[in-house]
Amino acid sequence: MEKGIDYVAVGVVFFCHDGKGNVLLNKRSKKSRDEYDTWDPGGGSIEIKETITDTLKREIKEEYCTDIIKSEFLGFRDVHRIDRKKVKNGIPQKHQEIGWFKFGSFPKPLHSQFPLFLQKYKGKLFH
Repeated sequence: MEKGIDYVAVGVVFFCHDGKGNVLLNKRSKKSRDEYDTWDPGGGSIEIKETITDTLKREIKEEYCTDIIKSEFLGFRDVHRIDRKKVKNGIPQKHQEIGWFKFGSFPKPLHSQFPLFLQKYKGKLFH
């Protein structure tokens, strides 16, 4: 079974700095899951029975070979990537159809709450 494909995986992202205005990033290799050759702050999956803090300590130690001096919680963010080829309408009794649309080129009419969602989170989507 594959984490994030066959079952839900929860991950952490961390943003490491030296306290002097320098941020630590890593360039993703071909052995990374995706987005090869892009710069990333770091992150990883939470293991079963592991706390978020323990995950952060473990992942930073694994990826950067160092310990956390001080940390600050910045918030939660959901990001869900899915395999387009595997998508199908799982509840046809409730969804007449499903489809892929470019951001900003949505079909009409939209659900009443969707524009409010877009307005509230516009700056946080697709970053």
